[in-house]
Amino acid sequence: MVATFKIAVLGAQGVGKSAIVRQFLYNEFSEVCVPTTARRVYLPAVVMNGHVHDLQIMDFPPITAFPVNTLQVGGHPREWADVCCRGLRSVHAYILVYDICCFDSFEYIKTIRQQILETRVIGTSETPIIIVGNKRDLQRGRVIPRWNVSNLVKKTWKCGYIECSAKYNWHILLLFSELLKSVGCARCKHVHTTIRFQGALRRNRCTIM
Repeated sequence: MVATFKIAVLGAQGVGKSAIVRQFLYNEFSEVCVPTTARRVYLPAVVMNGHVHDLQIMDFPPITAFPVNTLQVGGHPREWADVCCRGLRSVHAYILVYDICCFDSFEYIKTIRQQILETRVIGTSETPIIIVGNKRDLQRGRVIPRWNVSNLVKKTWKCGYIECSAKYNWHILLLFSELLKSVGCARCKHVHTTIRFQGALRRNRCTIM
């Protein structure tokens, strides 16, 4: 069990990944979409079942490709050469967010997921990946039936799947609760898990890098 759980949040522009993070940390939502242009690192603590757990949540801007290695390989991106990709290969879990009303955003996370599987190295094959369908509040505009996506993600990809609404704070806590369970937090594996943000411990610990 690790002292700090490192989590990478990835997705195409406009899917609401930053809104999910901010809703989780600060219980706030803005209708104004501000594109993520730099990696943002948040260092909150959460309380689950009476135990405190440190998190390092990294909100990445859209990337063209998952870094193949820490060194240059055939012209592909390097993790530590591009500040936007730093730390991306060493996290304990990935949250891949798509907009349920945008087919291209699903294709984006589909590609990134495949690249993660192809490029992660020894000892990382079991790194959890959770697929998140955001904007459930706009489900009348859904482009892929929920059952089709859920079936593909759970049965074929062997990943977790959750739909949420960052706007209405629906299933946001459930997402992070399931995430902590997936990374092997022994104290989080109870059926009736409760989670809350420990704001007093880490209220403003965010860095833009």
